Formats: sequence, C-alpha cells, structure tokens
Amino acid sequence: MIVFRRLRNFFCAVFLYFTSFDTFLLFLCAILCIRTIVQFFNTYTEVLSMENKICAFTGHRPQSLPFGFNEADERCIALKGMLREEIIKLIEKEGVSHFITGMALGVDMYAAEIVLDLKATYPGITLESAIPCETQAVNWTVQQRERYFDIASKCNKETLIQNHYTADCMQKRNRYMVDQAEYIIAVWDGRPSGTGNTVKYAKKQGKPIIAINPKTLSVENL
Repeated sequence: MIVFRRLRNFFCAVFLYFTSFDTFLLFLCAILCIRTIVQFFNTYTEVLSMENKICAFTGHRPQSLPFGFNEADERCIALKGMLREEIIKLIEKEGVSHFITGMALGVDMYAAEIVLDLKATYPGITLESAIPCETQAVNWTVQQRERYFDIASKCNKETLIQNHYTADCMQKRNRYMVDQAEYIIAVWDGRPSGTGNTVKYAKKQGKPIIAINPKTLSVENL
C-alpha cells in the first residue's frame, strides 16, 4: 500500500506540473517513443555486431578426392552432409552471415551450392565468388561451365582477382579469401597441396580452421 501511495503521489505531482491533460499525454507519448527508440537502437547494435562475420572455403578438386567426380558416391554425399552441418553451426552459433567460395571444381562448388540452398532457411546469409582470373572455367566441360555460371549468377558479390591467368593467380585468390574471413572451412586430407598451402597461410594469420578429412570424414579444429 505504501508503494501504491507513493506512485499515486508521484503521478499526481507530474500531472500538476503540466498545464493541461493534453500536454501530459504528449509527455507520456514522448517517454514511450524514447523507450522504443532506445530498444530499437540496442537491438540494431546487437544485429550489427553479428553481421559481416565471414567464412571462406578451401578444399580439393575432384581429382584429389577419394570418390573423384562421382557425386553419387556415398562418401561424397556424406562429405556434403558434413559441410552443411559445419556451415549451419557457424551461422547459428558464431553469427557468420557471409561466405566466400573460390569457384573451383569440387569442394568450392559443393560449399557454394550448400550456402545457396541454405538461403531459404537463413535469408540473411550471402555468398561471394572469388574468381582468380576471367578464364577460370574456359577449359572445363560444357556441363561444368554451366554449373559454374549458374552458381556465379546467384552470388551476392563477385570479386575478380585479376583479368588474365598467371601462375600465382590461384594463390592470390586463396590469400584474398583467408584475409577476408574470420573462419575457414577446409576439406583437406593432410597432404601437401594447394589446399594445404591455404591452410598453412590461414594458420599463420591466426584464423580458426575447421578441417574435414575427405578420406576419414572426421572433423578437426586446427
């Protein structure tokens, strides 16, 4: 009862301060508006803090995968399932919203297609294609090029590293992706390779690496 009386006395004092009831209502509306704005600002700040966390993919081409080009193989299906799980974990637990693919055959394309498919569930995520040179897919089969351009057309952003092919353009592409990312998902069997070099560079930069071994289908945080 004491609390109620104090509240009543407070509101009476506030009301008497104003010259009219309309002014009092305007005061209450202003208080409510300020509170709503503060709540919106706090929510917006939290969202901003989760935005722009980036994950880049690196992984073997089909020739270096145990199942080769056979994506109907159970091992390939299992690998894609593991990729999907790790991507979802980064979205839900780490607030990752942007993904970068190097657009090579094999793992790069698997990961890109998974991200594009997950957009239906997580509409806020985006995909960037990091293209080493304009002629990346020029010597591929018709089917491979169609798949390449289909993914490229659905990306939110395209980054062309350089116009013409040089011996180091793939390495430049890989370093660009690592430099941009907070997280790396690597499908790597542990052997020396382009993927291995990318993992080595990412370690040197102190980036968290989620490594999936395509032979054992095990996951390790490097």
